[in-house]
Amino acid sequence: MHIGPYVLANHVFVAPMAGVTDRPFRQLCRAFGAGYAVSEMVTSRKELWDSLKTSRRADHTGEPAPVAVQIAGTDAAMMSEAAAYNVDHGAQIIDINMSCPMKKVCTKWAGSALMRDERLAVGIIEAVVAACVPHAVPVTLKMRTGWSEAEKNVVSLARAAESAGVQMVAVHGRTREQGYKGAAEYASVAAVKAAVGIPVVASGDIDTPAKAKSVLDATGVDAIMIGRAAQGRPWLFREVTHFLETGRVLAPPLVLEVQRALLGHLEDHYALYGEYTGVRSARKHIGWYVRGLPGGDAFRQRMNAIEDAERQWRAVADFFDELAARHERLPRIPVPADRPPAEVGAK
Repeated sequence: MHIGPYVLANHVFVAPMAGVTDRPFRQLCRAFGAGYAVSEMVTSRKELWDSLKTSRRADHTGEPAPVAVQIAGTDAAMMSEAAAYNVDHGAQIIDINMSCPMKKVCTKWAGSALMRDERLAVGIIEAVVAACVPHAVPVTLKMRTGWSEAEKNVVSLARAAESAGVQMVAVHGRTREQGYKGAAEYASVAAVKAAVGIPVVASGDIDTPAKAKSVLDATGVDAIMIGRAAQGRPWLFREVTHFLETGRVLAPPLVLEVQRALLGHLEDHYALYGEYTGVRSARKHIGWYVRGLPGGDAFRQRMNAIEDAERQWRAVADFFDELAARHERLPRIPVPADRPPAEVGAK
């Protein structure tokens, strides 16, 4: 499939997650087979654009095309200006966030809260598209199914977005009211696919190759997005694409391959964030990688007390050396049902 002029490598995408899908993580997922990745959400508040947090999120150094940036906000003029700002800083696709369910975002009537005010939502979409058209930059939109079970309006908003010039919509199969509780439903996603002519992407609870195929088959969508299930499992994209192409399940990755991936991830992470912030923000990633592995809980407790990059990197290397001495391949572990949502906060 394609978004505007950009032909994507496949139809298995990385879902944008604030505090997770930074440049090092996006590049790692792409290396493991993801066909497309969208940045963490960037605020439309101009006074925060020079903040360290936003400057890191706007750093696309070495990132393969297309560079897609997600923006969030509640004012059409501000969102238009944010789109133009990010295009000037290298964005080749602009994605509008109307899917984040977290209170920190929704209390400001951004994210999925915009779905309660369709007039405002459509005004924002039109303003962003108008800002991007002169630069030939496609605009995409990520939504939930609605505010609540009684207020599901994703189909009408998808139609309005298509009419306004949006070139792809992604739908997470939960309402804002659900947050990340309960199970995602895909009937609403299928209804969107039937209602519009632009590409539609399904998101929510896609955590195994078999689940990916079942969602594609049930909805007829053009692509799927994987989010929380890829935390600590970036090779999931390779497993999913292989299963969709062949119908066969790949063996788990070699322990030493996982070690190389994680150590490389840490090096890129330290380079982006610096040692002080990098060591602390890397802890969650390391915790996701070792979760469920033999000795993983005890290691995570020890690792969380380490405060310098060299010792953290060495501790991770030693942990996987010891694991590789006992297991050639990563032991199979169940997908955690209680995986926490990504950190939220666009600054």
